[in-house]
Amino acid sequence: MRLSSFHASVHMKGEKTMPRRPNIPCKHPGCNRLIPAGSKYCEEHTMQHRSYARTTKEKGYDGRWRKARARYLKAHPLCVKCVAKGKYQKAAVVDHIVPHRGNKKLFWDESNWQALCKSCHDKKTMTEDRYQEFKY
Repeated sequence: MRLSSFHASVHMKGEKTMPRRPNIPCKHPGCNRLIPAGSKYCEEHTMQHRSYARTTKEKGYDGRWRKARARYLKAHPLCVKCVAKGKYQKAAVVDHIVPHRGNKKLFWDESNWQALCKSCHDKKTMTEDRYQEFKY
């Protein structure tokens, strides 16, 4: 990549250079190690969070799941958490009550499924299901 004569002269003379982005903390809860900007986890925690990088298909959410999900939502059209509060909100997500963490038997166990609206699902995921190690 060629720099323009202006940028090259400024850079070569050392008058002005672009500041580097500061290091940021590792995103693993409780870890305060600094890592280069653009990274997510320090070396120690990268392996623990590797499963987050997997595609939804690799986690089991494939065509078979989409069909089962559509069938379940047709049979259970309302969010169970909203109905418990006296509200009627259309369900958009089939949630695993107990996170399956890669366990195929638990993944396909319909007694472990519940219909939730997006808001309730996001709230549950960020509170009840958060920060547990995934194993696929």
